[in-house]
Amino acid sequence: MLYVIIGRDITKSAELRASVRPAHIARLNQLKDEGRLILAGPFPGVDSEDPGAAGFSGSLIVAEFSDYESASDWASSDPYVEAGVYTETEVIPFKMVLP
Repeated sequence: MLYVIIGRDITKSAELRASVRPAHIARLNQLKDEGRLILAGPFPGVDSEDPGAAGFSGSLIVAEFSDYESASDWASSDPYVEAGVYTETEVIPFKMVLP
């Protein structure tokens, strides 16, 4: 089943986020290589694809997991969680209808 994972960043997370990003991206690439990643990306802190100093306010991941517990375990062990970039994460079951 698909799950949406939403991570909310701490205030002024840019420097910490950048330091942990390679490990975060490596985990996403593993999901991609397994054919389980649907999409992933950050929320710009302002209405721009390049938010500059405003940085990012969080991230969205849509991926396939066997069950809610697996999705939740994966989300809670994300490098952004472990480093304190995310103040909270939310895992929501998702049924894709389109495209």
